[in-house]
Amino acid sequence: MSDKTGNMNASPTLTGAEILWATLAGEGVTTVFGYPGGAILPVYDALRKFPTIHHVLVRHEQGASHMADGYARASGRVGVCVATSGPGATNLVTGLATAMLDSIPMVAITGQVASKVLGTDAFQEIDITGITLPITKHNFVATRAEDIAPMLREAFQIAQSGRPGPVLVDITKDAQQTSTPFDFDAAKPRPYRPHPMLRAESNEMQRAIELMRASTRPVILAGHGISQSGAEREVIAFAERHKIPVATTLLGLGAFPASHPLALGMMGMPGESWVNHAIQQADLMLAFGLRFDDRVTGNLAHYAPNAKKIHIEIDPSEINKNVKVDVALIGDLKQVLQTIAPLIDAAGSSREHDATGQWREQIRSLKGDASVRDILTLPDNGHLYAAHVIHDIWQEANAAGRLDQTIIATDVGQHQMWEAQYFRHDHTRTLMTSGGLGTMGFGLPAAIGAKMACPEKDVWVIAGDGGFQMTAAELSTIQQEKLHINIAVINNGFLGMVRQWQEAFYDKNYASSPILSPDFVKLADAHGIPGAHVMKRREVLPTVTRARTGEGSFLINFAVEKEDGVYPMIAPGSALHEMVRRPNPLLETSEE
Repeated sequence: MSDKTGNMNASPTLTGAEILWATLAGEGVTTVFGYPGGAILPVYDALRKFPTIHHVLVRHEQGASHMADGYARASGRVGVCVATSGPGATNLVTGLATAMLDSIPMVAITGQVASKVLGTDAFQEIDITGITLPITKHNFVATRAEDIAPMLREAFQIAQSGRPGPVLVDITKDAQQTSTPFDFDAAKPRPYRPHPMLRAESNEMQRAIELMRASTRPVILAGHGISQSGAEREVIAFAERHKIPVATTLLGLGAFPASHPLALGMMGMPGESWVNHAIQQADLMLAFGLRFDDRVTGNLAHYAPNAKKIHIEIDPSEINKNVKVDVALIGDLKQVLQTIAPLIDAAGSSREHDATGQWREQIRSLKGDASVRDILTLPDNGHLYAAHVIHDIWQEANAAGRLDQTIIATDVGQHQMWEAQYFRHDHTRTLMTSGGLGTMGFGLPAAIGAKMACPEKDVWVIAGDGGFQMTAAELSTIQQEKLHINIAVINNGFLGMVRQWQEAFYDKNYASSPILSPDFVKLADAHGIPGAHVMKRREVLPTVTRARTGEGSFLINFAVEKEDGVYPMIAPGSALHEMVRRPNPLLETSEE
């Protein structure tokens, strides 16, 4: 690479804006989601010189952050979003918080007013690093062009190392405009120093092996850390070798195949009754890459009272934060399992004669009729339930042999829980959903990000009528990018989860939960996207097939039963096993 004088040995002299794009290209970035504005215009002006990077113009900066998030979840790579100063930057906040709580690697780049007017309340000046400090893994302010490459490269390292998370880089306008020599290699950050690897002879390893050998009622809790670590094969091999049943968190769905004989299903507040009962009766809990969220544990005072607990976790701050454990194995899950697996075999296991066989049979008896979620056998009395919709989307993907090539992006609410219950995820990175923050409006933009990351895959949005309206403007982004994304709006005329809680805990005071919606099919048509209304059960599968096999995006408005609920559920303050059963006789099971 030569400078402007033709000297082949010198570093090229570039503007800060050009350095930004050159650094992103050097990091392997090919897609960026953003929205231009005054304080970031030098960056947008320089973009034309970097044809390998495709910019997706969003309709709202929140959409940019969720698209970068969905891109990262689907691909495992760092998602990148760009916004201007002031309101552009603050519109990223919800997306940054969403990524932070779900440990998603993301780099957000914001423009800032010129350094000479920082602190003067200049037009569209805001202290975005101060605002985002609690909801980012780290953030930077670049006031000089020579700071941009080192800060960006370190941002990428931080975002994807250890426990992943979002990083923000704020760049003043004069830093974007000033020229300086650029050397990508020289801007490389110092090597990341992970937590020291657990030694095979460590006390923690030996104690974990002892607990494993003594256990006859073990359960593996499979969390999001499995896919983040790339440890799917190791977890399957571990479970099969020791014949241990596996329960899954919401964000862990797909990391362990739902169809596997050892798969129990989802745990926690919206989980299966037998899964929660199994956890409460277990004598050993192996927590793989999860943080013991309150929606997983229920009342902590009564959580898994009989179980010894082994927690494998990359973030030391999560150890004993919510649940006190007996053994903490701190490190990358894949590496820890690769280390401990041969040690257990060498020590000799009490499972050589399948001591857990009786335990697995006991869990099967806990399921009873509740394990049969065959909604197709329910009588068709004219009512359309969301469960029918979710099941038929799964059935269509399964029949087409496309389950491994189907990504579901959900919004947040009842439909999110029904998706987790009725769509059987057998493959990792096939569910994009906001778990920790519970962000309404997440589904549509996250699906766009996922489709940009994996254009060969079938991408579905499953959204409620409330959350969909929050980011529906991104339908235009879909059309501008000529994407094929299928959209299922579960329309029950309510903010459904709010209504269910009002029914259960607020004496049916449905304050502000009924919601008026536009004609979603007409709304899609206004953006150039065809669609259909579905109100009858027999219409679901043919319409889903039509959407999947079509050439472009398609929206389906499913008019479902208005007052259906997600069951079983755990009331606030209740123990994990104290689940509320479904009151509707039509869909009643033996869950209790």
